[in-house]
Amino acid sequence: MFCDKCGTPVQPGQAYCSKCGKQIMGPVALAQPRPGRVREHVRLLGLFWLALSAFDTVGAVFLYVFVTVMPHLAASDGPEAFLRPFLRVLAILLLAKTALGFLAGWGLLKHEKWGRILALVLAFVSLFTNIPFGTALGVYTLWVLLPPESEREYAALTETRAA
Repeated sequence: MFCDKCGTPVQPGQAYCSKCGKQIMGPVALAQPRPGRVREHVRLLGLFWLALSAFDTVGAVFLYVFVTVMPHLAASDGPEAFLRPFLRVLAILLLAKTALGFLAGWGLLKHEKWGRILALVLAFVSLFTNIPFGTALGVYTLWVLLPPESEREYAALTETRAA
């Protein structure tokens, strides 16, 4: 319990603050510690990474099937000759990114030590690859997990999970 003027600890039933002399009116409420940014947002962040990865998976699978099925991309001469292998590689890279996104979401939800690092790396990649949703999620991830105090709070979360 604390004085609402100067923040000095106040005992229940105390009429005046011992530091500033302010009269304590009514019952003194116990101040609850406010959870930090990481504790408040890490679950939502993990769910967002899982959702974005699910949408990206649909797009990557569609691209791979489209490239495989389309007969005019099979031409062996002309500019279309490189298009089929290029789009297949692009689809495979997208699938790899979605797999890492699922892993980052799961790691954040389970408070794994590597989850924060993986999510930050994917946030930087998503800033430019998944406009507008990936950009928004990348900015949100950087806002939650990048500051130094976020690193300490996330480390505390992983330690409480391990204990």
